[in-house]
Amino acid sequence: MSTATTLQAWVHTLRHEADDIISVELRPVGGGSFPAFEAGSHIDLHLPNGLIRSYSLFNDSGESHRYVVGVLKDKASRGGSRCVHEQLRVGTRLTISAPRNNFPLHEDASHSVLVAGGIGITPVLCMGKRLKTLGRSFEFLYCARSRASAAFVAEVEALGVPVTWHFDDEQGGPPDLQALLGRRAPAATEHYYACGPTVMLDNFEKTAARLGHTQAHIERFAAVEVAASADARQSFTVELRRSGQTFEVTPDKTLHQCLIELKADVPFSCEEGICGSCETRVLEGVPDHRDSVLTAAEQARNEVMMVCVSGCKSSRLVLDV
Repeated sequence: MSTATTLQAWVHTLRHEADDIISVELRPVGGGSFPAFEAGSHIDLHLPNGLIRSYSLFNDSGESHRYVVGVLKDKASRGGSRCVHEQLRVGTRLTISAPRNNFPLHEDASHSVLVAGGIGITPVLCMGKRLKTLGRSFEFLYCARSRASAAFVAEVEALGVPVTWHFDDEQGGPPDLQALLGRRAPAATEHYYACGPTVMLDNFEKTAARLGHTQAHIERFAAVEVAASADARQSFTVELRRSGQTFEVTPDKTLHQCLIELKADVPFSCEEGICGSCETRVLEGVPDHRDSVLTAAEQARNEVMMVCVSGCKSSRLVLDV
């Protein structure tokens, strides 16, 4: 069982926000405060059905008396979002993780462009609130399939900054990111952030690169399948340095499966390489990175890896577990 920091919370408020979207406000059990968090952070919810799922915080990062997340009831739910919508009730007690941030805000940017697709509004709304508090220059590009499916519209409007709204059903299809992101000339001091569906994020990354917007950042809610590298080994030895355990990863059993069987001290949440909860320090060896969390530069340093999806290029891998 993992010793990763967990907190005890209870559901204070459940609120309908848009079609198939609710917000869940959590308060600390026994009162007091939660740990501070930064804009762009997310927490894990340990759900009543046994699943652990990550959701972005969208309330003001200056608040410590509560955490608030927004949850879309995904039609392709593997049980997480469906459980939130159908089983959580006011008063339900939950174990949650301390906040983690794989999508940090660069608070010193000369200007920030916040791009949201559907429920992807949650982390960028939190960023907008922080930028407003700091008195920084920023704008929103908010895309949704329809007005009825767009959550937190009033909160976005209350920030009093320029917002470009795009609703697919009213405008005949998805947004033209080439035109929308091309309205500003490239500037190294400006930062672009996007969170939303995979198709939109893939388009955002390609468009930002094509336009010369070098400071472009994304957070994915769905995993991108990353194939094993050509030099990835099918079999390798793993040493867990702190626990003193050694085992073999073979073609019929992944590193992730081995760690679960050993009940290793590693927290798993998404199990898709997108939430960062299983980030583990690498002491020796060369990982084969297959996650959607680490940047290319971070992967090249081989200091940490997401053990839920990654493999190994060397014959031996030593982890700080």
